Amino acid sequence: MLEGGVSTIVLAAGEGTRMRSTTPKVLHRIAGRTLVEHAVRAAAGTDPDHLAVVVGHGREAVTAHLDELALALGRKVTTAVQEQQNGTGHAVGCGLAELPSDLGGTVLVTYGDVPMLDTTTLRALLAEHSEQGNAVTVLTAVLENPTGYGRIVRSAEGAVLRIVEQKDASAEEQAITEINSGVYAFDAAVLRDGLSRLSTDNAQGELYLTDVLGIANADGRRVGALVASDRWVTEGINDRVQLAAVGAELNRRIVDGWMRSGVTFVDPTSAWIDADVQLGQDVLVEPNVQLRAGTTIGANATVGPDTTLSGVTVGAGAKVVRTHGSDSVIGEGASVGPFAYLRPGTNLGAKGKIGTFVEVKNSEIGAGSKVPHLSYIGDATIGEQSNIGAASVTVNYDGVKKHRTVIGDHCRTGSDNMFVAPVTVGDGVYTGAGTVVRRNIPPGALAVSGGPQRNFDDWVISRRPGSAAAQAAEAAKAQQNAETTEEGR
Repeated sequence: MLEGGVSTIVLAAGEGTRMRSTTPKVLHRIAGRTLVEHAVRAAAGTDPDHLAVVVGHGREAVTAHLDELALALGRKVTTAVQEQQNGTGHAVGCGLAELPSDLGGTVLVTYGDVPMLDTTTLRALLAEHSEQGNAVTVLTAVLENPTGYGRIVRSAEGAVLRIVEQKDASAEEQAITEINSGVYAFDAAVLRDGLSRLSTDNAQGELYLTDVLGIANADGRRVGALVASDRWVTEGINDRVQLAAVGAELNRRIVDGWMRSGVTFVDPTSAWIDADVQLGQDVLVEPNVQLRAGTTIGANATVGPDTTLSGVTVGAGAKVVRTHGSDSVIGEGASVGPFAYLRPGTNLGAKGKIGTFVEVKNSEIGAGSKVPHLSYIGDATIGEQSNIGAASVTVNYDGVKKHRTVIGDHCRTGSDNMFVAPVTVGDGVYTGAGTVVRRNIPPGALAVSGGPQRNFDDWVISRRPGSAAAQAAEAAKAQQNAETTEEGR
């Protein structure tokens, strides 16, 4: 623990005009989380005494999101409003104003659009700051192409003198490849004093936070730097090209991490796995799979190919093939797909089956029960070890309200059945093909509907004369008559 404690300010007020979006930049997502969520989670991992996020553009949406995030993290996240975007120095001043006036210790400053900056790196920065006794410590990186970034100007001995912004840099300074990440650890008193002495005498007419380093250096205070070994942790997002590039790199690392933990990816380049997804040992992920936030896959399960799951729990040993599912539960050893659609509230029991071209919504299907083909099961409860015939529908909507269908254990329902809810089918029931179930069926009964089949002989020949069907029928009847005559000889 650093002497005097640690407080964190996350800068997230920028408009992000280069995103060309009505969504605030920091609310764009990679790996299932917003950019600002990645930043706040990394900062929260250092266990700061105070955590403030400076908001501005789209503040209502950003603040609402931060409130939800604070609840999920179980800690307070303070928001500070920057009414006018007048530079990073002004933004940090807005954040500092929301923290205790007698704040001491270290102030960590990060950005809401640097999503791969992790807790490990922040802790290393704080450790460097403390161990070297620095007044300011800046996180830097060395890039082949530093265009657009502030440059780190060092003395001949390697000491950090100042940071110069791209627009204010001389040709010699622009040739420097060590860049400023915008992430700092400040002595609180040095930060407060430096902010009070900032000037807008620069190319953009703004209050640069970077100038605090030059002020501290001029005052004889020690200014240091920690060079990040991984450039991606300093990579900021300014447009959708960078959003995609950083998202792809983060996803690659997530997939690599799971493979090293005992998960098989047949084609790692085609799998997209969100940050909070959980995968058990010996899971097999086939090509073209997307596992989104809230999804958990049990040991030895197979997912894919061509599957997207969001908020789905898949039990151990289950198989999910060519399926789109959300907010559902698939039991151990169960089978889903191909071409299945699991809508929210689907709960398939152990060793159950949801088969080809089946849609399920807000329904419980018991252990060992099967809905194999071409069916819609909505607002239903199906017991254990029952089989639902092909092309069955639970007719749950009367035009005003949804109603529930209950089918018991060990039932065998015929193909092309309609269950007109609300209706209850007892245990052990059989139903005939084409049955429309409008009334409750008692346990053990056979239910059928409709009258006996009637055939109208020669209807096609008389009503559709000359048609292909009539000609085929006439030929078949002639063949039958010939065969009958031959048998009579």
